[in-house]
Amino acid sequence: MADRFICLVIGYIFGLFQTGYLYSKSKDFDLRSHGSGNSGTTNTIRTMGLKAGAVVFLGDVLKCVVAVVVVYFLYRNHKMVDIKLLELYTSFGVILGHDYPFYLKGKGGKGMACTGGMLLSACRFLLLPEFLIFVIPLLITRYVSLSSILVSAALPILGLIVKNMGLVSLSDEYIILLAVIGVLNIIRHRSNIVRLIHGEENKFTMGKQE
Repeated sequence: MADRFICLVIGYIFGLFQTGYLYSKSKDFDLRSHGSGNSGTTNTIRTMGLKAGAVVFLGDVLKCVVAVVVVYFLYRNHKMVDIKLLELYTSFGVILGHDYPFYLKGKGGKGMACTGGMLLSACRFLLLPEFLIFVIPLLITRYVSLSSILVSAALPILGLIVKNMGLVSLSDEYIILLAVIGVLNIIRHRSNIVRLIHGEENKFTMGKQE
């Protein structure tokens, strides 16, 4: 249990690097005072444009990837630990730090770019199906939030499929943690869900949010 906690803390520390907040501050712009008020990629695109959004997205993806790499090198020679599980705990910590940064009074992002970093580093065997689950609904509906919700809901389902097919050896704890991450992401999108239900959600365009 101590190893899990250590990895959560390492992840949380990396997650505190709020790319959107820091980038907007470098431009004399307070991201938290515009749009939805959070410091994630979507609000950056909406308020500062696609270029700024790309910078923020890359930064938030990389902070998860780097955190997972750090944990891998810390634990790679420990035969008694499940390195895949520890990498997932690290990713969870990054998402928590990104969503709930203590120095911004918990006003962070919604965790999807960090989830992308998790898929690139800790859950590479889920990357392709999750990419398709994100892109196809986005192309059809242009709702980023809907694609994000579907990706999050699919995490434990795809994990179970992979596990039951014997493609990757995964513990029950791993699947449960995927479910926790998915639920957290969906909770962070609760306002989007309300707007989707009422037909008031913003659609994504290459130049702006409409």
